[in-house]
Amino acid sequence: MRRWLPFPLLSAGLLAMWLLLNQSVAVGDILLGCIFALCGPWLLMAPRPPASRHRRLWRAGVTVRLFFVVLTDIVRSNGAVAAIVLGWPRRRQTAGFLDIPLDLRSRYGLAALACIITSTPGTLWVAFDPDHGILTLHILDLVDENVWIDTIKGRYERRLLEIFE
Repeated sequence: MRRWLPFPLLSAGLLAMWLLLNQSVAVGDILLGCIFALCGPWLLMAPRPPASRHRRLWRAGVTVRLFFVVLTDIVRSNGAVAAIVLGWPRRRQTAGFLDIPLDLRSRYGLAALACIITSTPGTLWVAFDPDHGILTLHILDLVDENVWIDTIKGRYERRLLEIFE
């Protein structure tokens, strides 16, 4: 059964969504919904990403500390960006690009780092060169490059290395 229907709950959900979106239970809608429900999971299996290996995930303390560090940085950055938008510092902001050398190579660790950086207001993941391990960021208020390098490498990358590598 799993060979022909790899994800039965997903198929049932797709069929139900199809019928709800069409607001009809006509025979044609049910047949077309069944086709989508049967073919959809097969299309989702095509990329087949490699299985994630969290070597030290049992060290939940690292993950919890990373969560609170990121949460604190997001709240702090929201305040800083709000102040910039409202014009409170009364000084000229310098937006710019910054290249940061990374030791992190795990694709799941890099994906987590991308989510962390992009969810923090004022920063944006622009590019990553996997050959040289260079991360390019755009930063809204780039005052001191060394502070940003220390923040990314010390606060995020170090913890992600403990989790994913």
